Amino acid sequence: MLETGSEAGEVRKFCLSVPGIDGASELETESVIIPMRHRTGPSRTLCVSSQVGCAMGCEFCETAQMGLMRNLSPAEIVSQWWCATHTLGERISNIVFMGMGEPLDNPESVIGAIEILTDHRGPSVAMRRITVSTVGRIDGLELLREQMSRPGWKQLGLAVSVNAPNDEIRSRIMPINRAMPLGDLVPVLEGWPLRSGSAICVEYVLIPGVNDAPEHADELAALVRHVRCCVNVIPYNPRRDSPWPAPTEQACWEFLGRLESRGQFCKLRKTKGRKTMAACGQLGNERIRRRRFVELTTPADAGP
Repeated sequence: MLETGSEAGEVRKFCLSVPGIDGASELETESVIIPMRHRTGPSRTLCVSSQVGCAMGCEFCETAQMGLMRNLSPAEIVSQWWCATHTLGERISNIVFMGMGEPLDNPESVIGAIEILTDHRGPSVAMRRITVSTVGRIDGLELLREQMSRPGWKQLGLAVSVNAPNDEIRSRIMPINRAMPLGDLVPVLEGWPLRSGSAICVEYVLIPGVNDAPEHADELAALVRHVRCCVNVIPYNPRRDSPWPAPTEQACWEFLGRLESRGQFCKLRKTKGRKTMAACGQLGNERIRRRRFVELTTPADAGP
C-alpha cells in the first residue's frame, strides 16, 4: 500500500497494487478517505474504486483519460475498506463507489463487494451507509434494481451523474448519453424504489461556460421535477490539460440559488483533496498522481 499524501492533514489518498490483466504487469487502485462533519460529530467516508481506469470517456474526468485497464474483483474492492480500517486505522462510517471506474460497468463485482461489506459476520457496514454512483448506465441500473427487492437492499443509496440539463450538452461531455439519453434515464429515476425519507443524489459537476448558465439551472429543475432527489452541485475539479477552469465560489452559489428559486432541493459539495489530486474526477495514473497541484486555469490562461 502507498499513501500518496493528504490535504491539510485531512483528506487521505492511498493506492493498492493489483496485477494487470496479463498477470505480469502491475496496476494500482486509488482510494480516498474524506473527513465529514455532522451535527452529531465527525465521521470518515471512504471513496472506493471499482475499476482501474474507466471506459465511459467523460470529458471532465481524469480517470476517463486513462481508458479502462481492467475491472476489480469483489476482494480487491473490499481490500480498500480493509486497508483504510486496519492499516491506516481510520474508522470508516460511510462508503461511496465514486472512485476510479463506473460501478455499473462492473456490476457483479460491485454487488458482490456490497454483500461482503454488509455481512454481519464481516465488516458489518450498514447498507444505508453505502452509495453507488453511476453515469447512468441503464442496463446496470436495471440489474441493481433487481437487487433492491432483496431484504435490506432498499437501504442502498444511489447517486447519478447527470451533469447537464439537456441531451446536447450531456452528449458532448458524457459519451454514454448518446446511447442512453436523458429521455430514457430520467423515467428510470422517477420510478426508483426508495426507502421512506430518502432521495436519489443527482450529481451535477458545474463547468464554467458549459453547463452553468441560469437557463441551465431552469432546465435542470424542470428535468428532474418528478424525481425524488437532491441535486448535489459539484464545483469542477480541473483534470490534467483541462480545457476549463474551476468555477468561482460565487458562480456556484448563484447556480444553487437559481435551482432553489425553481423549487429544487439542492446542496453544494465542498471541494476537498484538489491539491493532492484526490478530489472528485481527479483520480488517475501514477504520473498524474505525483503532481500535487493542478493550476485552476486553462492552458491559454496560464502565464509564462
